Amino acid sequence: MNRKQQKVIEYLLEENQILKQQFESTGKKLRLDNHQRRNLARRGKAMGWAQLQKYATLVRPETILGWHRKLIALKYTGKRLVKTDRQERMEVIRELCVKFAEENMGWGYGRIQGALSNLGYKLSMTTVGNILRAKGIIPSPERGRQSNWKTFVRSHMDVMSVADFFTVEVWTLRGLVRYHVFFVMNLAKRQVEVAHISCQVNGAVMAQVARNMTDGYDGILKGRRFFVCDHDPLYTKEFRQILTDSEVEVIQARVGCPQQNGYAESFVSAIKRECIDHIIFFSEKSLRRAVGQYIEHFHQERNHQGLDNLIPFPNGPQVQAESGLIVKSERLGGLLNYYHREEKEVLEAA
Repeated sequence: MNRKQQKVIEYLLEENQILKQQFESTGKKLRLDNHQRRNLARRGKAMGWAQLQKYATLVRPETILGWHRKLIALKYTGKRLVKTDRQERMEVIRELCVKFAEENMGWGYGRIQGALSNLGYKLSMTTVGNILRAKGIIPSPERGRQSNWKTFVRSHMDVMSVADFFTVEVWTLRGLVRYHVFFVMNLAKRQVEVAHISCQVNGAVMAQVARNMTDGYDGILKGRRFFVCDHDPLYTKEFRQILTDSEVEVIQARVGCPQQNGYAESFVSAIKRECIDHIIFFSEKSLRRAVGQYIEHFHQERNHQGLDNLIPFPNGPQVQAESGLIVKSERLGGLLNYYHREEKEVLEAA
């Protein structure tokens, strides 16, 4: 070991000592997770007892070597990797108990016990209760009164729409202008419709947009019962009143909880990441074209993870075969691509 290496070691030792003193002065103890203990044990064993006594500052050398002995024992024990059939069966039962309780707020221990028996798992109500209490899930009557937002959305998805704004900077003859894009999504179908695109957005404009959306003939919200949005000031009192008068209940997500309007937020993130952020717009027409092309791609060509990777409104039947001509469809100059196989009838006709 040369002099420079020795100085580095002395500096690190001093640094560790200062950190240790700061922990002790505040009354806190150094908390190490299992990964950190394994790393210290592995390196400490390689150093040896003499070196550990000289350089170990965070924990005692005996502790480090004790961790190493446990590591060795864990490596060669069969309990670490091998699970019995009973253990695997109980893991499945625990997952099902939690799943049934979370998805069915009114189910008590007996109802969950019955559902498990339908699947071939026989166990007592006491066992069901112990599993749910260990997971922090309260009993049925209280759980039913505390129905969460996720359950509410899942139960009313067929009659619910969500909405949001996003802004885009557009170059015009007047310079750089900020445009607002207001869209509404039908949750059940994942169908997105643009309700308004303009650089002029105020209360009067939004009131007219609300009247258009609630039109009884072809309004976007026809057949909807719930309209979910955030607390943007553009959702004025008049805007909300027009929707309420049309028997559409307006639900505004809690401040600081964007996940309550997560479907709309996800669409905004996707269209910006996949389209808007890659284009410089020089007119309102170019913005409308890009948004329209992306929405067509979103509906007809894009796989949706929330729908088990299905396409909501595919152009034609999807060929699942692993053979055949692969065709690429482009939008916006290749910014949005879709790959599919030609049908056999089309190939034979060609």
